[in-house]
Amino acid sequence: MSTKSYGSKLKKELGPLTFALFMRAARTSMDLSQFEMAQKLKMAAGTVCDIEKGRQLVSPALAAKISKTAGLCVPQAIEASFRDQLRKAKLNFEVKVA
Repeated sequence: MSTKSYGSKLKKELGPLTFALFMRAARTSMDLSQFEMAQKLKMAAGTVCDIEKGRQLVSPALAAKISKTAGLCVPQAIEASFRDQLRKAKLNFEVKVA
């Protein structure tokens, strides 16, 4: 299965990628607890929890920092961050970061 079709399948099953899902995937791919991830990112463990639960939005800069730390796709993280902010503002736009 190609990456594009796999992404489409995930989007259909789970909905659009949020930064909360991205953050949790990053942390679990590194096999870290929320506390360990927080230490790595130099933030409070509660902040990591709030991000993963979708209670706290992240800036594109923080999204980039988290994805770089986890060795994951920076543009995808930034896209998810922007998408979350647009969704919260109830603006129906699509963002593509290249």
